[in-house]
Amino acid sequence: MTFKTGLATALVAAVVAAIVSAATVLIVGRDVVGTAGLAGGAPDKKAIEDVVQDYLTKNPEILVAMTTELDRRQQEEQDVQQAKAISENADALFRSDKSFAAGNPDGDVTVVEFFDYNCGYCRRAMPDVLKLTDNDDKVRVVFKELPIFGEDSENAAKGAQAARMQGKYLEMHQKLFTAPGKANKDKVLRIANEIGLDVPQLEKDMESEEVAEALAESYGLAQKLGLQGTPLYLIGDRTIPGAPDDLYDQLVENVAVIRKEGCKTSC
Repeated sequence: MTFKTGLATALVAAVVAAIVSAATVLIVGRDVVGTAGLAGGAPDKKAIEDVVQDYLTKNPEILVAMTTELDRRQQEEQDVQQAKAISENADALFRSDKSFAAGNPDGDVTVVEFFDYNCGYCRRAMPDVLKLTDNDDKVRVVFKELPIFGEDSENAAKGAQAARMQGKYLEMHQKLFTAPGKANKDKVLRIANEIGLDVPQLEKDMESEEVAEALAESYGLAQKLGLQGTPLYLIGDRTIPGAPDDLYDQLVENVAVIRKEGCKTSC
C-alpha cells in the first residue's frame, strides 16, 4: 500500500464514520418524535455505512475536494501562526547579534535564511542568495545555521560560527557549500587552514558558549516558526519554503513587495 493509498483509505474511513454517526443521530431523533426509522424501528448502522461507502466510491471527486479544502485550511492556519511567530520574535530573527549578516548592514529589507550545510537544496540555492546581495545594495541577508542532519552538520555550523568570531564567516560559509565532500569538522579545519584562520582558536571557539547560544537560538526560532525543513527564507514577514528553481526571481519579487508595502506584522 502506498502512502497516498493509505491516506485515501483513512480519509474514506473517517468520512464514512462521521456521516454514519450523523445519520444515526438524525434517524434516532426522527424515531423519538414518531417518524419511522429503518427496519425493526432502530437505525441500521451497517446499512447506512454501505450506502455512504457506495456513494463515495462512485463519487471520489468528493474526497479530492475535501482533501483540497483541508489542505487550504491547514495552510491558512499555518500562515497565521507563522506570521504571529515572526512578529513575536522579530528581534531574534532580523537583528540578533548571534547571526552573521551579509550585504548592506543598514539595508531597508532583511532576508533571513535557515539552512544546513549538508542540505543539497541549500547548496543549490546559495549562489542565488549571494547574487541578491550583489545586485541589490539595499538588501541585508541574515544567515541562521540550522543543523538538522546530525553531528557533521552541527560541527559545520559550529565552524562557521567560530569563523565569524575571526571575521571570516562568509569565506567559510561559501567553501563549506562549494568544496568537495560532506560538511563536517575535518572539512571545517581544512578550510580554516586555507583561508588563514587561527585553527587552534577556531577549535576552541567551536565549543564555546557563544556558539552554543547561537545554534540554540536558531533551533528555538525554527520550532516557533513550525519549520519543517531547510532551506526557509523570510523576506520581512513573507516566506519562501525550499529552493524553487526560480528562487532568485522570487527573492527579488518579495523584496520589492516588502520595500513598497512594508511588513503586515513586526519585522
